[in-house]
Amino acid sequence: MTSTADGVTRAHLVSRGLKLSYFTIAYNTIEAMVALTAGVVSGSVALVGFGIDSAIEVTSSGASQWRLRRDLHVGKREHVELVTHRIIGWSFLILAAYITFESLYALIQKEAPDRSTLGVVILLLSIIVMPALARAKRNVARALESRALESDAKQASLCAYLSVIALAGVGLNALAGWWWADPLAALAMVPIVAMEGFEGASARHGNRPECCRASNASRVESSRSLVRELDTVKATEVGRAEA
Repeated sequence: MTSTADGVTRAHLVSRGLKLSYFTIAYNTIEAMVALTAGVVSGSVALVGFGIDSAIEVTSSGASQWRLRRDLHVGKREHVELVTHRIIGWSFLILAAYITFESLYALIQKEAPDRSTLGVVILLLSIIVMPALARAKRNVARALESRALESDAKQASLCAYLSVIALAGVGLNALAGWWWADPLAALAMVPIVAMEGFEGASARHGNRPECCRASNASRVESSRSLVRELDTVKATEVGRAEA
């Protein structure tokens, strides 16, 4: 079995990555449904854009699962890595185009969205959950030196950034009645989304992403962190068995 730094096996890393992926799919499915419902009911472009981003993240996590399940097959790993990276990239670009169109239309038509308490709640929850999830995914991506998994981790970080931007627009509309803050907040998402999209869609064989160009010290630290977590889990399981 192939091993990475400090004796952490790829199998353990893959297993951890899959668990994070399962959690992401479950959480983001709920997040997407709530955000889209709140967005459609209130007429909020920012919430609808955020909801679609959450749906794309479900696709991203599904693509990452495909990549993880092929990890131990060295011959297939690079091909799957490239395909999943492009899937995630094109998803970003589609979202960027949609947000741009809907935001400009809302501004031109002066469509004022209604206040959405449900939207504020789901955005606040995302600000708490997504940074921690992104950090955990990034540790696995760096340990495996995977650009597809790093892109998936970036998507989780992006979700956190977008939730802050969307909350600003939705909040200003709810508190101050500034209807234009909502579509402007949505437009502020576009450069971030498009940048990630172009990076993923233009992926080529041999292009090494930032995660794979990271220093050895960074990769070793990520692996050590995972070792400590795995040891903690094993110690807990042993304690329960003895009890």
